[in-house]
Amino acid sequence: MKATLLSRCARLSAAGVLSAALLVAGGAGTFASAAASPKPTPSASKAAGSLTVKVSQTTVKAGDKVTFSGRTKGMPIGSKLVLQHKKGSKWTTLQAGTVVKQGSSYSFDAKLNDKGKQDLRIKADNGISATVTVTVK
Repeated sequence: MKATLLSRCARLSAAGVLSAALLVAGGAGTFASAAASPKPTPSASKAAGSLTVKVSQTTVKAGDKVTFSGRTKGMPIGSKLVLQHKKGSKWTTLQAGTVVKQGSSYSFDAKLNDKGKQDLRIKADNGISATVTVTVK
């Protein structure tokens, strides 16, 4: 009877070790496949749009106005657009902006006061323009 009990314990221990090994290996495989799988696309309500941006001048005096204009694609008329500038490694929103007009275009003026090279972009809820640089003297 003691031998039977010992063999049962040995089989139970072996089964436990194998189960744990399979769980760990299965989890690693799942992790690897999750890391390699493509990221989900945004839902239709937040589908990525695109923005172009042009500036009227690339060099201005401090306090002068610069006109930002461009076109949008995939954004409804009336979508809010804001001007952002890069400060260090962060983008901060300025108090200038507009909305998408009929024909998917936009245009607005902004005063630039901070001297130096300003990296600027236009941001919407579902898109960001390329960065433009304006030098403020």
